[in-house]
Amino acid sequence: MIAAALLAAGAAPSARRAATKVPPLPPPVLVANLQQVQEAIRKPGARAVLVNVWATFCEPCREEMPALLRVFRARQARGLRLVLVSADDEASRAEAQRVLGGLGVNFPTYLKTGDDMAFINGIDPRWSGALPASFLFDGQGQIRQFWPGQVTARDVGPRIDGLLQQTTDASTKGRTR
Repeated sequence: MIAAALLAAGAAPSARRAATKVPPLPPPVLVANLQQVQEAIRKPGARAVLVNVWATFCEPCREEMPALLRVFRARQARGLRLVLVSADDEASRAEAQRVLGGLGVNFPTYLKTGDDMAFINGIDPRWSGALPASFLFDGQGQIRQFWPGQVTARDVGPRIDGLLQQTTDASTKGRTR
């Protein structure tokens, strides 16, 4: 009986820890200008980079985000990087962090700062600045696709897969020579 009581007492703290599971920390939302976002796009190590510019006040942005995250998670091991850029103002940074944390984002994201038109033109001059907007870059930072407006996994998935396959084929071809 004493042994059972001791076992129960020993199990209680771990049971309490399990019951009071600590929520994951929200992802860092880093204030970044155009140059810093471009550096994130060109950072070595990715075969393809999907950039999504969104805002907490933009309902289509929030609606498309789960699909973009599924696309990213399914292709991350094959070389896809996802760069999320919030167009919110600094006062909405905590809200952006809350939204992203609620979606399970666990990597640094960005909060755009600086001149809007310079940022828009620096990402892609075809972009009007309307949200949401998604862009696909190759591993060298060259733009390959622009999607204005809300997208689905069916919109972006095949194009990303094609770019990932091209870069896989190119790297395989280079090794056989």
